[in-house]
Amino acid sequence: MKTATAQPDSPPKPSAVQQGLTTCRSCAEVFSIELHKCPRCGAPVRVRKMRCVQNTVALLITSIILFIPANILPVTVTYQFGRPSESTIIGGVISLWNYGDYLIASVIFIASVVVPLAKILVLSYLCASVIRQDRKSLVAKTRLFQITEILGKWSMIDVFVVVTLVTLVQVGSLMTIQSGPGIIAFAGVVISTMFAATTFDTRMLWDAQYCDDD
Repeated sequence: MKTATAQPDSPPKPSAVQQGLTTCRSCAEVFSIELHKCPRCGAPVRVRKMRCVQNTVALLITSIILFIPANILPVTVTYQFGRPSESTIIGGVISLWNYGDYLIASVIFIASVVVPLAKILVLSYLCASVIRQDRKSLVAKTRLFQITEILGKWSMIDVFVVVTLVTLVQVGSLMTIQSGPGIIAFAGVVISTMFAATTFDTRMLWDAQYCDDD
């Protein structure tokens, strides 16, 4: 009777960089690492983004700091008969919900609160994975980043709503709507998280796969 023998663990496959290859982040062309521009689209190519984790963390800290005033300060100030009425993001969502505009209230809540907060949490988790050199679920982490990057663009919808209201709702001296300081902080949150996603390099996640164990 034959006994099964334990097979030794196969060594990890060499990375593209170890094979002298790199990928263009614009058109996904694979070419020699010695080239400084993509032969297909001409975009400048770097093997890795320098200090990508540090830059992403700095932008995330900025977005966290701005996220607090963005939800506390008023995003709109309505003047009716000369009397000001301030409204925050959450206050506007509650008002729309009470008026029966459930769809609009849900869209603004998801785009203005859930998406920015989720993007901050996901990018923080990915940065922590790079720092810890975590080798688990690399494909899932890459997909998670791609989904977050796509959904994050919709978080600017609240700024567009305020700008549209300020532009359209001007009823003489009876009612006027102005943007509040909260909209500036919220725009800062959106911009900082968008730049954080841009500076993050998902290839740093996969570098842990080829790190030598101590």
